[in-house]
Amino acid sequence: MTTYYGLYGQKVQYLASDPTDVQIGQVWYNSTSATLKVRAATTTGAWASGGSLSTARGFLAGAGTVTAALAMGGQPSAPTSLVESYNGTSWTSATGMPAARSSLAGAGTQTAALAIGGFTGGTGQNSVFAYNGSSWTSAPSLTRSPAQYGIAGTGLQTAALAVAGFDSGGSYFTSAESYNGSSWTAITAYPIAMRAAAGCGTQTAALFFGGQANPGNVNSTNSWNGSAWTAGGNMNTGRGYLAGFGTQTAAITAGGNAGSYNTTNVESYNGTSWTATTTLSTGRGGLASSITSPQSSGVVFAGYTGTAQSAATEAWTGPGTGVTKTVTVS
Repeated sequence: MTTYYGLYGQKVQYLASDPTDVQIGQVWYNSTSATLKVRAATTTGAWASGGSLSTARGFLAGAGTVTAALAMGGQPSAPTSLVESYNGTSWTSATGMPAARSSLAGAGTQTAALAIGGFTGGTGQNSVFAYNGSSWTSAPSLTRSPAQYGIAGTGLQTAALAVAGFDSGGSYFTSAESYNGSSWTAITAYPIAMRAAAGCGTQTAALFFGGQANPGNVNSTNSWNGSAWTAGGNMNTGRGYLAGFGTQTAAITAGGNAGSYNTTNVESYNGTSWTATTTLSTGRGGLASSITSPQSSGVVFAGYTGTAQSAATEAWTGPGTGVTKTVTVS
């Protein structure tokens, strides 16, 4: 009779606990639980509830990854300087920003982040703050005039991008700037004058998508290669104040404003086209994300449901991700 060992050239291990370094396709017997287990791959993406923020708010900025995220600023009822850090399970209060901001952009990681621009005191702000994991310092300001908010950002603390925006006079802009850690420099204008888009990727391989223009929500996608913009596939649903994470060729976008601030829409990008996938359990716009996460795993958090600010966090596990399953026989 053909055996598992004969087919795959490896034995079924007999272990007291599940292995930590396990590969997709690996099979083992857990003697403690008396179960046969296999490392399989997910076939579809799924969202799971994560820890709630200490303070519900919308129109905030995010940075970091699924197990090391940062929530910056936002608006519980008015712009705030609140900052919280996430460890994959729970949120903890961190040192607040030097000034209150909402509708700001984020870039970088949990311990090396940028809080870019934003809105306070009735006007947009060009100021930028840098975070080192414990304290904030003032970084060089954006160069755009007039100052804007609803800017989209991506990249790292020393290699970031900030595009588009809106001013208190009601005008939309195509402003685009690049940051090298010491100064902001204007680059080729973004293809569409708008606000509240989402961005992901690096300074020289970035992706920006969605947003709000005059009139209506935007479904377009544009990639940046360090010198020029190129149009990509359109999203299935135009949305502003949405969240995103991933890379230029493999991204996730979630939530946003598609006529109201409570859409649960989620789409996946393969470098060419967007595909609708598993929706959020809580619809909200003005939410933020772990923008440096890969397409396979990330978190989105907070936002405005249309009736109230949210503190909810949802964690994404994409298709093809390894999961441990118990083998049952019936």
